[in-house]
Amino acid sequence: MMFEILGISFNKTYDSPNPRRAHSIMSAEDINAGKRSYWPELEITGTIRNLSPELWKLQHLTSLYLNDNNLSRIPPEICRLEHLTYLDLSSNKLRSLPAELGDMIILRELLLNNNYLRVLPYELGKLFQLQNLGLKGNPLSAEILSIYSEPNGTQKLLTYMLDHLTVNCPQPEPRQWVVLEQPDRSKPIAVFTVMCYNVLCDKYATRQIYGYCPSWALNWEYRRKGIMDEIRQYAADILSLQEVETDQFFNFFLPELQRDGYDGIFSPKSRAKTMGETERKFVDGCAIFYRTSKFSLVKKHLVEFNQLAMANAEGSDNMLNRVMTKDNIGLAALLETKEAIFDNGAPADPAAARQPILICTAHMHWDPEFCDVKLIQTMMLMSELKTIAEESSHSFRPGSHAPDVNSIPTLLCGDLNSLPDSGVVEFLRAGRVVTTHADFKDLCYSTVLRKLSSAEKSGDDFTHSFKLERAYDNEVMPYTNYTFDFKGIIDYIFYSRQHFRQLGLLGPIDESWFRDSKVVGCPHPHIPSDHFPLLVEFEMQVGPSPVNGLTRSLVHR
Repeated sequence: MMFEILGISFNKTYDSPNPRRAHSIMSAEDINAGKRSYWPELEITGTIRNLSPELWKLQHLTSLYLNDNNLSRIPPEICRLEHLTYLDLSSNKLRSLPAELGDMIILRELLLNNNYLRVLPYELGKLFQLQNLGLKGNPLSAEILSIYSEPNGTQKLLTYMLDHLTVNCPQPEPRQWVVLEQPDRSKPIAVFTVMCYNVLCDKYATRQIYGYCPSWALNWEYRRKGIMDEIRQYAADILSLQEVETDQFFNFFLPELQRDGYDGIFSPKSRAKTMGETERKFVDGCAIFYRTSKFSLVKKHLVEFNQLAMANAEGSDNMLNRVMTKDNIGLAALLETKEAIFDNGAPADPAAARQPILICTAHMHWDPEFCDVKLIQTMMLMSELKTIAEESSHSFRPGSHAPDVNSIPTLLCGDLNSLPDSGVVEFLRAGRVVTTHADFKDLCYSTVLRKLSSAEKSGDDFTHSFKLERAYDNEVMPYTNYTFDFKGIIDYIFYSRQHFRQLGLLGPIDESWFRDSKVVGCPHPHIPSDHFPLLVEFEMQVGPSPVNGLTRSLVHR
């Protein structure tokens, strides 16, 4: 979610311009000294009936006072003044307003008092940052005036108008499939697809956060249909979902996807343990679904970061006060392949068809001020996955002396709430991060985090043992999260490079659709979440036959 990654509210601090508008004239000395004038405000007052087209070239303006004139119309070209935060059109002779006013989404104050307005364009509902809408002294309809006169009337009227605005923009064109490699059909290969998707849970989808989206398009009953349509359109073999509410998992996602041939596992955030049954239903968490014709579940593993922080704190105040207080989770599933996954015929040895795959999904803490927490959560996750992989490796090859985590094909998917240049992504991709990395914020974690490092003698680095590669690069997908305040990459799929080859992936939504349709952020009536799903097709190398059968050794022990 947008507000999670940046912690920015739509009600940013806004200071109304000084109503006295006292300005100074530069002296000759100032001019001779090379001082530059700057006038972000402009006042045109008198008996003006028409406005010069030259006015719309002053795109640096932040405040425009056209009040107390004889204007009977405002040209639609006013929307070119895209930096205006204050517009006063009061005390004119306006009988209508251009719909293009709704494109001036930076506006915080729009004063239309004492005109002849009987109707308002519904496009005004798009002014989601507007704090003051002046409508007094206009012969507006009783319905409009009734809404406007209520407490918080400006916001209620904007919501009403946006909800009644017809959605004229077309659906975006289908996302293009990007072919990276061709499968090796000279031998049996396992080919399957993986989707990673933050579906934006209902309790976060509010007008306070996503004011640019109609309330009906934020409604869960509407959005869940779009989410499920998207999941079914791409029909991935493995689904990694974040922000799934507990009640929605059991009463919507699980039964719907079971009808499509999936089964799944789920865990809510740790706070659910402290809540009653009613409140617990609305706690979000992570889910993994898998196509039962291609995979069977061997084992489920929950990673609770707050519990791990407490266990590894060793008296560290920062671990206790910063890390332990965040109840994000990771969820892992050890799966085993079935014969149906093989694209070019199953291996001759039936036991070789049963290949283990470790799938993990995670949703890291959101606040950018806690980049240390995100990085530590990632380190804890990799430490836990190491334990799971070593256990699986030992069962996979019981005769081997040293368990090898890289013998188990591994996929890590999730909303990491971290940018590509963050310590989190560096740690996952490079397998190490320096102990003095800026994301640790000089908070002296070095001693308590050493035990989470895969190598006891790793010098100035914290390390993990997995050899991971990132599925999407920045050029293919410029953003996975798209809101008004933030557009960037925070969702990822990582894979063990020695086991998988990327055959293809789903490209981005065409940027021209956002531009031409004037879509300033998601969710949108055509886009059900503020995140875009990632989808990758993998080819998995077929390893040696599991000795004694992985399923038997792990489940029936």
